[in-house]
Amino acid sequence: MAKVELKAPIIEEITARVKDAQSIVLVDYRGLTVEQDTQLRKNLREAGVTYKVYKNTYMTRALKGTEFECLTEYLEGPSAVAISKDDATAPARLLAEFAKTAEKLEIKAGIVEGTVYDAKGIEAIASIPSRDVLISRLLGSMQSPITNFARVMNQLAEKGGASAEAAE
Repeated sequence: MAKVELKAPIIEEITARVKDAQSIVLVDYRGLTVEQDTQLRKNLREAGVTYKVYKNTYMTRALKGTEFECLTEYLEGPSAVAISKDDATAPARLLAEFAKTAEKLEIKAGIVEGTVYDAKGIEAIASIPSRDVLISRLLGSMQSPITNFARVMNQLAEKGGASAEAAE
């Protein structure tokens, strides 16, 4: 088999993974221990994020002609890619959180919902809570006034009932 025939399935795999991605984050994983790498992969997998190491040349070819092509300038040295199709902030958030304990993990760059960010930008994105947390906060803020109103109405009804009994 020719080398091109061996590379084609890998390039197609990368292309398929990034096709509907909401975010992609590139990291330099050099210096991570096996235990750290295993834990990182587990954390990302549980959050529905694909994490894989590909050769830079494969990544460059797969990203060519896509909205993620601008990431090719960051493909120097060993690179791993974290891809999320569901939660746009998940890769950035999980990788930045993990980098706090594993100092060797270095975030290179990423794209979140079509916008390119460098390492500092990805760290800023990481501070955004997940979609589920934001929805629960929204629902909590919507429910709070209703709960307070119901509580006040209940207290008024109790006071009204007490004064009616006192009048008799």
